[in-house]
Amino acid sequence: MIPNHSFEADEHSSKPDKPEEACGVFGIYAPGEDVAKLTYFGLYALQHRGQESAGIATFEGETVHLHKDMGLVSQVFNESNLGHLPGNLAVGHTRYSTTGSSRAINAQPVVVETRLGSLALAHNGNLVNTKELREELLSRNCEFVSSTDSEAIAVAIGSEVDKGKDWLEAAISAFGMCQGAFSLTIATPIGVMGVRDPHGVRPLVIGTLPTTPVRYVLASETCGLDIIGAEFLRDVEPGELVWITEEGMASFHWSKQQKRKLCIFEMIYFARPDSIMEGENLYSYRLRIGRMLAAESPADADIVIGVPDSGIPAAIGFSQASGIPYAEGLIKNRYVGRTFIQPTQAMRESGIRMKLNPLRDVLDGKRVIIIDDSIVRGTTSRKIVKALRDAGAIAVHMRVSSPPVTHPCFYGIDTDNQDQLIAATKSVAEIATLMEVDSLAFLSREGMLKATNEDTKSFCSACFTGDYPIDIPEVVKRSKLILEKAAT
Repeated sequence: MIPNHSFEADEHSSKPDKPEEACGVFGIYAPGEDVAKLTYFGLYALQHRGQESAGIATFEGETVHLHKDMGLVSQVFNESNLGHLPGNLAVGHTRYSTTGSSRAINAQPVVVETRLGSLALAHNGNLVNTKELREELLSRNCEFVSSTDSEAIAVAIGSEVDKGKDWLEAAISAFGMCQGAFSLTIATPIGVMGVRDPHGVRPLVIGTLPTTPVRYVLASETCGLDIIGAEFLRDVEPGELVWITEEGMASFHWSKQQKRKLCIFEMIYFARPDSIMEGENLYSYRLRIGRMLAAESPADADIVIGVPDSGIPAAIGFSQASGIPYAEGLIKNRYVGRTFIQPTQAMRESGIRMKLNPLRDVLDGKRVIIIDDSIVRGTTSRKIVKALRDAGAIAVHMRVSSPPVTHPCFYGIDTDNQDQLIAATKSVAEIATLMEVDSLAFLSREGMLKATNEDTKSFCSACFTGDYPIDIPEVVKRSKLILEKAAT
């Protein structure tokens, strides 16, 4: 049964000074295993990719079982409701809203009914032709219950199934109607699909469980495999569909336009540092960009600190390259999740201390280099600098392990509209003055890409350049501006 939700998220919560995470998706085909519980743990490992809602759909023959709600994975699921999700295969999702508001009705997986039975879909990414796709589907008399582009993809597949196509034919036909970024896990009564768009903007990996016969697992990142003891097999390739059934796993390249453009922010910030991309864990890459930053923008200081958690590997790399000791200067409260209880005015004015608290004994009387992975709006960074000075730092040099963010993302990352991005409207010197730092420097785009040790043309870095690999319709740009103004 699909639960009826009436709970809505707090729409008055402030927008954070970070590009918010893409969603996390998971899929598994494992008859004889507790697929709901395995999916739960997979989503638990992918929690960093989205904290607004979570859901799991399982298939027990023709019957689909679904549970989803607002909240963290550990808040949405428990032993009781997981016990009501039997089946041989499953897909799961943990969400940060990009298209579609933050409400339970927009939580995933999306379930639609078709001629061949139910379909459950989990989506990471963002379409840029949602309006046109919805209009086409409405002309076919299709119905929608949410405002997400993810539902549009699911309905498109269902519409193609209802034309007489089988699951595979219908999916491939529907994907041809979709433009933008999408990594998908899709469950049907007979199998699970893993799909990436032709540019592979968002990651998706394949793993195997050590069972006989081999059982297959799909996850946004390899950390979602590690937690359940699955072995990393390979990435789903851009423009590829893998179809996992009782016969095993088959691969189909549904698009002939493959041109990989993996989001570089996955490397810098979004993905967990223990996840493997490009053949190594991301901790190693983040150490390298820290070393690169030290070479490009040195500073004379007593200690190097990182903004927890994502700035720490780069800070360690900066320390290694510069010879300046690394220290922990900020302590993060790792139990701060999404809250619907507003802090008092006095607490709001105190700045960042609900999440980060400075260590006076470490900072007092010190010249400090602080490393962060990015600056988007600049509001949080300014508060951090003030907190460091209040704790006794006599100089603060800020270094950022990515270039200035000057353009919004339309591929599944919730950055502000361009006029809200501080680096789009101000020079580095102006930003430094606003933040009241002694110096400020960003990693160069060339250094960021060189540190990947890969073909530098195989990454999307549009948020730094405005060079979008997938064309963005003007209506999409205008819609983002309208939504941003409404939110503020």
